[in-house]
Parts: sequence; structure tokens; C-alpha cells
Amino acid sequence: MVSRRTAVFFALSSLFFGGTFVAAKAGLAYFPPLLFVALRFDVAAVVMLAYVGLTSSRSELIPRTRGDVGGILATGVLAIGLTNALLFVGQEYVTSAVASIMYSLNPIMTPVFAAFLLSDERLSPRGAAGMGLGLLGVGLVVSPDPTNLLGGAVGKGILFAGAIAAALGAVLIRRADSDLSSTVRVAWGLPFAAALCHLLAWSGGESAAAITWTTEAVLALAYVSIFAGVIAYITYFGLIDTVGAIRANLIFYVVPVVSTLGGWALLGETIDALAIAGFLTIFAGFAVLGSKSIDVRSLRSLLPDGLTDAPLRDDESAVREEPRGYRSD
Repeated sequence: MVSRRTAVFFALSSLFFGGTFVAAKAGLAYFPPLLFVALRFDVAAVVMLAYVGLTSSRSELIPRTRGDVGGILATGVLAIGLTNALLFVGQEYVTSAVASIMYSLNPIMTPVFAAFLLSDERLSPRGAAGMGLGLLGVGLVVSPDPTNLLGGAVGKGILFAGAIAAALGAVLIRRADSDLSSTVRVAWGLPFAAALCHLLAWSGGESAAAITWTTEAVLALAYVSIFAGVIAYITYFGLIDTVGAIRANLIFYVVPVVSTLGGWALLGETIDALAIAGFLTIFAGFAVLGSKSIDVRSLRSLLPDGLTDAPLRDDESAVREEPRGYRSD
């Protein structure tokens, strides 16, 4: 049976990451998008650095190799900074549900970059089929036509670019082969993410004078900074430490559902049938891509004791762990 700690971490990670899209959509009514995400990382960086400072030894905190530095930069600049900057800008054009669906594409695109940047990974025919389904799902979600090409499709394109940045960042983190723990790496990466977003906000002419400080604005900023920016990281990386990246990344199947329900309940958003069909197609792509990547032996721990007595076949042996929940077939 799954431990209570694992179940709580899974639920909190899914809930807080899913709520990011709802809180971001609500907060954009009061903040310029790039300044919003920059302030988010200012707060998150202070809290996260304090957390690792209290829970880690000095030797665990200090970057010592080029791989450590490369991992920190890939985390802060790409996987967190640029990804979230594009996410918050893109959400000005689309609903939180569609934004979460577009963002959930990054695991499907990861094998593309891995094929070129990582020598020990390859894209199998099964993986190619999964990618094809995922890209078809993107087409259904975006569905560009003359009436929405300059509207929602623009935001979806920006969000798709954010998903690409997340996928590339994940592969570069793997390539860096850092000796730092993932939580410490994120703590060091957050200040770089904040600096990048402040620079982008300044370049885009955004000013603090444009912020409307209300109770709702403070709550939105607190949520994306503390709950989605700190607690979600801690629970998510704790989940990876407990059950591994494959099962931990199952939260990204739940995130769009949380965002859809949150946007409907709190923001009065709707999502059309074609976008739902696109989401289902994307999910099918996930299923195909990951169907031979899950350690069947470890999945037995998710079943009641009475269902785990059957012996495994010889072809159900464990496969090697890969970053971000992906493994070579």
C-alpha cells in the first residue's frame, strides 16, 4: 500500500501545481505578467533559500563542479525562469485549463532534445508514436483558424514555447550531471529565475506603478510564491525521493484536471469540446510514451496486498531510471 506520506505528497503536488494556473490567471488582473512572475520568484527564492539553509549542511549547499553550476543555470534560467515567464504572458490570452494542458506537453517533447543532447537515450518507435499523438493533441487544442489566430492561438503558441523551454531545461539538467540535490539546485536557481524575469519585465516596459495592490492581488502572489513556488517544489521533490521520477511525474496527468475544475469553480471559465478532445489525445500520447517505461515491480506497491501475489513475467523486469519520468525503452 502507498504510505500516507507518499499519498499526501502526491495530492499536495497535484493540487498546488494545478492551482498555479488559476492563481496566475486571477493575479494577471492586478499585475503586469512578467513583473508578476518576477515578484513570485523574489518571494520564493527567499523562502526556499531559508529552507535549504536550515535543512542542509554547508557541504550540501555549496556548488563545487561545473556540472553543479550548469545544473543551477539550466534550472533557474530555462526550467523555472523562461518557462514561467512564457506561461504567465501566455495566460493573458487563454483560460487556466488550456494553459495547464499546453504546459503538460513538456514531457512529450523531452525525448526530442534528449535524442540530440544525451548519448544514452533514444526515441523508440513507441516513443515516436506517443509524440505524434501529443502533437496531434496540440493541434486540436490550438485549432488555429482566421477567427482565433490573433487571439487564443497566440497565447497557446507562447505557452507551447514555454513547454519547450521546460523540456530543454530538463534535458540540460540531466546533461549537467550535478552532484547537488534537486531541492538545493532549485533553491540556487530561483534567484537566477527572478533576475531573468525582472530583466524581461524591464525590457518590456513593465513598471511597479501598474500594479493594483488589493487583497486578491496579495493572495494570488502569496499562492504562486509560497504554495506553488515553495511547498509544491518541496513535496514534488520529496515524492521523487520516495517513489522515483516515473510515478512522481504522474502528477502532471492530474494538474490539468485541477486547473480545469479550479478555473470553472473560481473564475467561471469554460473549455470547449475540441480542447477536451485535444487533452484526451495528449493523455493517450502520455500513455503510449510511458507504457513500457514504468517499473511494473514497483507499481505493485500501489495495489492492495491481495492483488500483488501474482508472479511477474520475465519481460516485466525493471528498467533504468531516467530524468523527468522518462526512461529508455
